[in-house]
Amino acid sequence: MALQEKLDRFNKQQEKCQSMLSNIAAKSSSSRAAVAPKPAPAPPFSGARPSAPVKFSNDTERLQHINSIRKSPVGAQMKRVIDILFQSRQAFTPEQINEACYVDVNGNRDVFEGLRKNPKVYYDGKRFSYKAKHDVKNKNELLVLIRKFIEGIAVIDLKDAYPNVMEDLQALKAAGQIWLLSNFDSQEDIAFPNDPRVPIKVDDDLKELFRSIELPRDMLDIEKDLQKNGMKPATNTAKRRAAAQVQGISAKPKPKQKNKEFSKKAKLTNAHLPELFQNLKSS
Repeated sequence: MALQEKLDRFNKQQEKCQSMLSNIAAKSSSSRAAVAPKPAPAPPFSGARPSAPVKFSNDTERLQHINSIRKSPVGAQMKRVIDILFQSRQAFTPEQINEACYVDVNGNRDVFEGLRKNPKVYYDGKRFSYKAKHDVKNKNELLVLIRKFIEGIAVIDLKDAYPNVMEDLQALKAAGQIWLLSNFDSQEDIAFPNDPRVPIKVDDDLKELFRSIELPRDMLDIEKDLQKNGMKPATNTAKRRAAAQVQGISAKPKPKQKNKEFSKKAKLTNAHLPELFQNLKSS
């Protein structure tokens, strides 16, 4: 009888221990479920390729390039800006200039003031733009401008008017609406108006007389003769030569004559301007 009681007591202890172990296991599993993070949802699939990472070496070279520009002389930085304005013919804010050519206009007071006072730059208080000497934008406006200068206008003053101005000058010349004659002293072209609505007849004697007139070899003498006769020269050789001396620019050497028969004793006459009489040969 005593043995049976001990056996029953032992079975009860086993059941109690089993119940405690079950409770401990249940609590442990519930705590793990509460602490474990939920997996993040997968990002939606995109067919676009990921952008290539910027290499450190390339970025370093770019920063060095920007730094070299901003440490360059003020004149060099201004030239970069004016080149951008000339090529684009658009108005740029200082921030846009910085993006286009890495010149920090707002951060460099000397560059800002130099651009604001430059005769080739127009500043409206917010934007910088290129300022040509003559405000013309197409062939028709160019022809109207040239007709205002009866005494002629230097082509060098028209070159920066708009991108294809030189092509329009040649087209006007081919159409007989203007003359393009070279300046003997500087070899620069002068544009003269030629109105085909005014018929002009010139006698052969007058043509011959014009061709036989001896001209001075120095452009200064030619300008003086024009002024004596009440005409205004299209050029100012004295002023140009004085400016060249101040800037230390030497005069261009005159090219040697290839014709062996030409000598210093030869006379320079109006015969070197045959274009003036191309349309008058039949008169």
